[in-house]
Amino acid sequence: QVQLVESGGGLVQGGGSLRLSCAASGRTFSMYAMGWFRQAPGKEREFVGGLSRSGSNTYYADSVKGRFTISRDNAKNTVYLQMNSLKPEDTAVYYCAARGALLPLTTGGGYDYWGQGTQVTVSS
Repeated sequence: QVQLVESGGGLVQGGGSLRLSCAASGRTFSMYAMGWFRQAPGKEREFVGGLSRSGSNTYYADSVKGRFTISRDNAKNTVYLQMNSLKPEDTAVYYCAARGALLPLTTGGGYDYWGQGTQVTVSS
């Protein structure tokens, strides 16, 4: 069992930055590939990015590539989402998810555990 708790969301002006954290419980965090997803009001949940168990392989949605960076610290059981050059269209609830596999997936159905989400609002 893995519990995920996101933090770091908030209100930021366009062009600004935020860093989201996702803290995981349990001793087997390093066995999970991790993903970040987001859901804006009235829209479907979408993949933002993910990384492999070791953190050596990262994947990003085209909409965030070059602006967002995912990393993990397995010693701290934490995965991060650094978001730079934020745009109003990045406004959404952001979720982290864990998948008991080597690599992440871009579809949410392949994940075993989800956090409760953290709100990110970007003003224009």
